[in-house]
Parts: sequence; C-alpha cells; structure tokens
Amino acid sequence: MPAFMHILSLSKDSLRKILLIGDFEEYPEENQMHCTARLVEMLNSFASDLQNCGVATEDFLMDEINVLEESKFIVLPNFMPKTAFQTLHQIKVKGIKSVPVNFVDSVWDYLETVVTSVLNRHSANYYQLQVSICRAGEHLIAKKKKSSIQHVLQAVEMEKHTYYTCHPEYLQEYNRLMSLQEEFLKEVLNASRKTSTVKLEGVGDIEVNHLKKYLNMLTQAYDLKARLIAYWKIVLRRLIDVIALHLMLSINELVNVDLSKEICNELLSSTGGGFERLLEESPSISGKRQKLSRSVKVLKESKETVANIMDRIGAYGDN
Repeated sequence: MPAFMHILSLSKDSLRKILLIGDFEEYPEENQMHCTARLVEMLNSFASDLQNCGVATEDFLMDEINVLEESKFIVLPNFMPKTAFQTLHQIKVKGIKSVPVNFVDSVWDYLETVVTSVLNRHSANYYQLQVSICRAGEHLIAKKKKSSIQHVLQAVEMEKHTYYTCHPEYLQEYNRLMSLQEEFLKEVLNASRKTSTVKLEGVGDIEVNHLKKYLNMLTQAYDLKARLIAYWKIVLRRLIDVIALHLMLSINELVNVDLSKEICNELLSSTGGGFERLLEESPSISGKRQKLSRSVKVLKESKETVANIMDRIGAYGDN
C-alpha cells in the first residue's frame, strides 16, 4: 500500500507538470513529453484544417443561386427565404463534422501514450502494480475520449439548429461585404472589363463570367453569401474555442480527480483483481520459488553430510 500511494503521488505530480504547468524538467530531451507545446501545435493544425475544409464550388455565388432557385415561394419581392441560409449553413457544418472528431481522437491517442509512459516509469519496480495501474490508465483515456467525441458532436449539432451570436464582428463583417456589393455587381456587368475575374476584398479574385446568366438573382445571392461568410467565421472560432476549453478541462479533471479514482477502483474492486490477487504469486514465480526451496534443501543435506564426514575425519585423527 505505501508503494502504491507513492507511485500514485509521483505519477499525478509528473502529469500535472507536463500537462498543465508546462514544466518538463523530468523529460528535458524527450520533445514528445513536452505536452503543452505539442497540444498547442495540434490545436493550431486543427484550426487550419477547419478553415480549409468544406470549400464551396469553384463558381462564385452558384451555391447561393441554386438554393435560392429551389427556395422560391409566393412572397414580397427580394424577400430572403430562411430556408436558403439554413440549407447552405447546414451543408457547410456537415462538411466539417469529421474534422473536430478526428482532432479530439488524435489528442486523446497522444495523451494515452504520455499517461502510459508516466505510469510505467513510476511503477517500473513493481510489476504487478504496474500492470493494473497502466490498465486503469488505458480505461480512463478510453472514457475521456468517448466523452470528448460526444461533446464535439453535440457542439457541431448545435450549430446546425440555431444561428446566433452576440459578437459584433458578425454585423461588422456583413456590413463591410455589403458596402462592396454595388461595386462588385457593377464590375460583373461591365462589358468593357479586360479580364474574366473581379477582385473582392477579403475573398480574392473571382471568376464572374458565369454570373451574367443570373442577373435577376445576383443581389439576393450576394446578400446571402455575405451573411454566410460573416457568420461562418463566428462558427469556426466558436468551435475551436469550445473544443480547446473542453479539452483543457478534461485534462485537468483527469490529473486532479479521475486518475486516482480509476486506479483505486481497478486495484480495490473484485473485478480488477484487488490487492489480494496482487499478493498471489504468478506460475513463473511459484516455479522459481520451488526450485530455490529444493536447492536450499539439497544444500542443507549437503551441509549435514559434510559435517558428518568432518566429524569422522576428526575422530579418525584422534585415534
């Protein structure tokens, strides 16, 4: 029990340093154990993947025009159908769904190697404890991974059903894009334009020749596009922030609360084997003990035989 408590204390202290504080003095040469830096790298890579995922069709405004065509209903002219924004936004959300799931999956896979390495290191001198402790660590990581994936799926699902933000950046970006609408449409209709592309600030160079066939829908399509661009930035930032905060909370709970509980449950429960089973000898150790016992018995018999011989030799010398 003292050995177990010592191992648990050392393991928690090491994990607290490398996962929460960023102190890697115990692993100065092992970059893979510099966890705070590695987690930042993984989060930055995730943010980049999320930004580049779910790219729309190459023809600018065609997604919006197609959806607006299918969302027509009897209403006032130039009225923006709610289903148009809803349909396009849900398509974009579904397109990125796998990215956050894959991210949290890879983070917990990485954390599993770190936690297992730390537990193995501190329990190296106690094999029977080591097996149970590492098994408890693996079970805990599996639970945390499942919980994180469920959290991410819920966060993605929320984005599909409600469109809201209190952040002023949405209106700022939307108004900025709408202020460029008149100039953009003028360029699209400009017959004397020398190139087939028009530069839209914040979007880039856009191929516009295909838009001349949809002149009656350009105003609505551009408005819808501006709303999607402005809101999508909010959605991506919100997903990144929520997932990052969730992971840090989960890691904190793992180190300070969950690890001790999981290991104690593994060792003290009847299904986990309990300390009584840890005291039982394995077949290999039992075989070695039997061999040693036989060797000791033979040595004792040999000692008695040698003593008898020496006594006889002494008696013969006296005679």
